[in-house]
Amino acid sequence: MRSRFAVLFALMVAVLMGNVAQAKVYTKCGLTKELLNNGFERSYVGNWVCLVESESAKNTSKVTDKADRTKSLGLFQINSKDWCKFGSVGGKCQIKCENLIDENIQDDSICARKIQRELGFRAWDGWLRSCYGRRLSIPPC
Repeated sequence: MRSRFAVLFALMVAVLMGNVAQAKVYTKCGLTKELLNNGFERSYVGNWVCLVESESAKNTSKVTDKADRTKSLGLFQINSKDWCKFGSVGGKCQIKCENLIDENIQDDSICARKIQRELGFRAWDGWLRSCYGRRLSIPPC
């Protein structure tokens, strides 16, 4: 029994270390360039940078457990309740939730823009708290 626990523990550590290796924390300029490279409209990039800074501190691997037992995931803190599914492709974005916490933000970006088109920036509490009502422009790099 003790051996099984040790193997399970070692496997969990390996999985967690694998996720850490895939994480990326952007600089403000790096994030700006990445957003533009991923098809974000230049006129909204200031809002997106502010949103990402407020929601995830520019960390692609951030996971936030919510009171309703859902999770907000990744750079854009996309919620698992409606937008993705754990273990298989699903949700309104037709994406695995696990794909939202790696350093590839192409699929995250598509989903975030979909959310913004459907609900606006007000869908994110961090945007409302830190960005709403501010004059936001593309950060100088």
